[in-house]
This record gives sequence, C-alpha cells and structure tokens, in this order.
Amino acid sequence: METKSIKAFGTEAAEAPLKTLDIQRRAVQAHDVEIEILYCGICHSDLHSARNEWRGTIYPIVPGHEIVGRIVKVGDHVKNFKVGELAGVGCMVDSCRECENCKNDLEQYCDEGSVLTFNSPDKHLGGIQTFGGYSQSIVVDESFVLHISDKLDLAGVAPLLCAGITTYSPLKHWKVGPGQKVGIVGIGGLGHMGIKLAKAMGAHVVVFTTNLSKTEDAKRLGADEVVLSTDPEQMAQHAKSLNFILDCVSAEHNIDSYLNLLKVDGTLTLVGAPMDPLPVASFSLILGRRSFAGSAIGGIAETQEMLDFCAEHNITADIEVIGVNDVNNAYERLLKGDIKYRFVIDMASLK
Repeated sequence: METKSIKAFGTEAAEAPLKTLDIQRRAVQAHDVEIEILYCGICHSDLHSARNEWRGTIYPIVPGHEIVGRIVKVGDHVKNFKVGELAGVGCMVDSCRECENCKNDLEQYCDEGSVLTFNSPDKHLGGIQTFGGYSQSIVVDESFVLHISDKLDLAGVAPLLCAGITTYSPLKHWKVGPGQKVGIVGIGGLGHMGIKLAKAMGAHVVVFTTNLSKTEDAKRLGADEVVLSTDPEQMAQHAKSLNFILDCVSAEHNIDSYLNLLKVDGTLTLVGAPMDPLPVASFSLILGRRSFAGSAIGGIAETQEMLDFCAEHNITADIEVIGVNDVNNAYERLLKGDIKYRFVIDMASLK
C-alpha cells in the first residue's frame, strides 16, 4: 500500500524521552478520512504505554488518542464527512465489525479486540503498529471518525475523546439523571469530567476527595457537596444514600467504604484502573443487593452522542495547553498530579 512520511513525536525505548520521529501513514483509501491534527490531549495511558508499564509496548511508539483536527482529504466513497470540517478520533480506529458487540455499537468490547489508535496491529500496513495523535495528521476509516462542534474551544474538546466518554458511558448506562444522588470519587482528569457530566444530567452530585483543599474547585466544576473521604463522620452522613457512584481513582483505596454509601440496588462503577486487585467484603454487596461494576470507553455512536451533549451543555475539559517539546515535562508533572486537569498539545508546535 502507498504510504507517506509525516512528522510525529514519540519514543523508541521505554527509558528514552519522547522526541521528533518520522512515521508512515497510509494513503487515503475509498472509505478513509485524513485529518490534520490541531490538538491532542495527553492521557495517563499515554505515559504507561510509552514507558511500557503495562508490558507489550511495540517501539517506536507515538501515543495520543484524544485527537481533534480538520479534514484535509476524504476517500471517494466517504459519505458523512467533507474536506474543511472539524473531526475527532478517540481511542479506537477499527474493530472486527462482525461480532455481536460491534453490531450493537459496542465496538469498545469487540470480541476480536478493537484496534486502538496507537500500538495496535494495523491491518492496512501489514500488521505494523498504529501510531497515535502526537503527529501532524492521521488517516482513519470514516466509521471511526467523529463530528466536532465549532461551538466549543477545540483544545478543551480533545480530552472528551477519552476522559469525556469514559465518564459519560457509565453515567448514561446506569441512567443517571434528575432525582438521583450520585457520588464521584476523585477529582482528576476523569473525576472532573464526571462531575460536569453528572451535574448536566440533572443529578445531585457528591464529590469524595482525600484533599479538602479541592473543595472550592469541586464546587466550581458543579459539585453540590464535597466530602473528605478520610473523615469517618463525614462519610457516615452519606451512608445508604447514593444511587450511583463513579469511582475515578487509579490508586489503591478502600472500596467497601464507598459501597456502604449506596442505597439498596445501588451501583459503584470503576473507571479508574488500579494496578493491584481491590479487596471487597462480600457483605458490602450482599446486604444491599449492591453491584460493583466496571466500564471502559463508549462505542462510536455513544461517543458522538457525548460530544453532542457536551456541545449542547457547553462542556469541555479544564486544560493546560502545551507545546510538543513540553511533553516529557508534562509526563513528569502528570505523575505528581500537577495539572488541573488535562494537558493538551497544540500540534502546530510540531511544525
């Protein structure tokens, strides 16, 4: 297949800093859309993957799956996108499209494994891995491209393609809405989006944090109440009162202390990804017919729904825009939690 060389920013080894690289993108095929990348968000998974912390990283790697840009070319059979339009690409660029999940718009749970935006085998290039959004442009099948509203700040939209859909999908699936009391655990890249979205859905939002200095910011984001999770008295005030809890914490923490805040038939859904197993006491579930669940991103249709919802409610991520040469420093700051709440790369800086 015909390819072209473009400039990107990635790394060739786990211990090496990210730097400018040349990578190959396929030429636009009949159903493809080529997007000039304007902004790309930085997700914690970018860092894990670049440093091979989850094992299995193929080098060189170009991270990035929170992509917003402008369409510069479309294939002859593309129906839903035009040159000049804004477009986005999230965590997936393909799937088998044949399994039950794919046919039900759940491509994120594809039985064959969805093709991730970076570090997945690319069938178009003979199994060479996919390269992500820290790059000048990307070529993606139109079925995995998203429409982006011009009403919102484009840089602030980029993290919606991962952090936004990761929190929207479970809130929607468990039918969060008016009359419900919803807990959000953790105020970070995921948590701050969970607060905004749950509030926009009409829920009464209670935020749980280990750091009361974040109280004012949580309320600015939309929280109705803020609870210090290390204070037993404050936690006890919310016992058996929550319909749903979205747990956005990726560090080890006490799940039972949150399960006991749920009403009968309440659900706690994990979207954070702690590396070690989390112990759960059986009676925390049994005595309230409670559920402990997990959720990944959403499918393409649901991701588009989320983007449209955010455009309607004027929701974007809280971001700090950086140049591509600041990415290595941003990774170090990310490890320290020194960001409110997502880094976004201005990809014009790559030129």
